[in-house]
Amino acid sequence: MTPFPRPDYQDVSRYDPERAPVALDLSDNTNLWGTHPDALERIRSASEDDLARYPELYSRSLRMAVAERFDVTPECVTTGAGSDDLLDSVFRAAWSPNGTVTYPAPTFSMVEPFARMNGMRARPVDWEAAREEPAHLLENGPDLIYVCRPNNPTGEMLPSGWLDRLLGARGADGPLIVVDEAYADFAGETMLARAPAVPRLLVTRTASKAYGLAGIRCGFAVGSPDVVLTVEKSRGPYKVSRLASEAAAAAIRDENGWMARTIAACIDGRGRLFQALADRGLEPLESATNFLLFRAPSGGAREDAQALRQNGVGVRPFVDIPRMGHGLRVTVGPPEAMDRFLTVLDATFEHTPATGTEAR
Repeated sequence: MTPFPRPDYQDVSRYDPERAPVALDLSDNTNLWGTHPDALERIRSASEDDLARYPELYSRSLRMAVAERFDVTPECVTTGAGSDDLLDSVFRAAWSPNGTVTYPAPTFSMVEPFARMNGMRARPVDWEAAREEPAHLLENGPDLIYVCRPNNPTGEMLPSGWLDRLLGARGADGPLIVVDEAYADFAGETMLARAPAVPRLLVTRTASKAYGLAGIRCGFAVGSPDVVLTVEKSRGPYKVSRLASEAAAAAIRDENGWMARTIAACIDGRGRLFQALADRGLEPLESATNFLLFRAPSGGAREDAQALRQNGVGVRPFVDIPRMGHGLRVTVGPPEAMDRFLTVLDATFEHTPATGTEAR
């Protein structure tokens, strides 16, 4: 009799960030400026058919918007219920007996669980070693390579030359490479337009960050037609609701320039917050995202995050960060939110910041 669940599934835990509600939540890197107004308008115009009938099989409206925006053909675009859904589908499609996923670590926390729940082994490669020599990710013949660019939680943007070196070392017949661009809107650089012409490359995006649409769970990915077809067979039909697909499409078109204005405000705020944290001696890391990772003030990330939460501010704790050790990740938001964060940070850890180091 086949056991249920399978033996290697016993150690997989349900995702639980253990975060109670808090007055100012800066822990999940969503858009603190709100939701794209064009997407919100589409949702507010919902009809009975939007809810009573099945959506498009494979989100044609969203695929067309992505193709137009990023100058690719629709058959090179696939979609999912968030980029998490796409990653899960890719891992499932890449499975082989004793299959392995390699990735520079630390990175997105769901990579290792996705590997395990899909029957694969996760093999993290030290971030510093992988950055120095991307070919380390190819050692021992992995079935899949995952790269988060810019990286979560460090915010670092591996240069395009690094990716070229990895692609060159892999060759055309090597493992599938997934480049997760969840935060690429804040970095101003993307692999989306290149992906269709590169064998065994998939670039994933989410609507949860810059577009302000985390609540509708929608994402997309670009690759060659054969890679896209494989992902869609793994993922199945009807995965993105009609409202989610068309709202995300409206945001991607960005006809009124809301995205550009919001991203510019975020980048400006990121620089100001970086300086404020540096003035407090907290050694923030340079970031190409909408968040900053900085040294835990008292040396214990989980304890420091809990202390801030008790005072009404939520941040995300991380341990074993290269060159840092314990760190806290904070989402960049409008000036009033950042001022509130710094006020609570100073009060919680008795900082005496230099004059004029508010986040405005």
